[in-house]
Amino acid sequence: MTPTCDLYDHFLDTAGVLPPELQHFGGRRAFMGPAVTVKTHEVNSRVRELAHSPGEGRVMVIDGGGSLRRALMGDMIAAAASENGWAGAIIIGAVRDIDMLAQTDLGIMALGRTPRKCLRSGEGEVGLVLEIEGVRVAPGDMIVADADGALVIPKDLPLPG
Repeated sequence: MTPTCDLYDHFLDTAGVLPPELQHFGGRRAFMGPAVTVKTHEVNSRVRELAHSPGEGRVMVIDGGGSLRRALMGDMIAAAASENGWAGAIIIGAVRDIDMLAQTDLGIMALGRTPRKCLRSGEGEVGLVLEIEGVRVAPGDMIVADADGALVIPKDLPLPG
């Protein structure tokens, strides 16, 4: 996998840089795959459904509006996502079960952590074009994450190498 710094140098501002506040929580520190987008607020129903579906090396990009009040992913959803072949998740929100997430073979980046579980009221939308701090994320865009951060490469741009 090409490091994010090298990819940014190649694409420059054509590559979207996701919020630098994102922290690694999963067992994989570097991951990449096509984006599957989710928009939700303190409800993880759609995230849970995706985690239990074939991941095929994709990355969930979950726009939780930045809320740190309720976790959008915990150990059980992360384990299901790993078992179903997801490469990772970028969460603009919070996670929980931190020690277990670190042992899960899944890339997980989130803004923060909380012990409070989310609501499960069935809300949320999948497959939308998201805008996260000025960065456009469309379904199928390539997400690349490592220790330096996370990038969005538009799907119509081939990766170098």
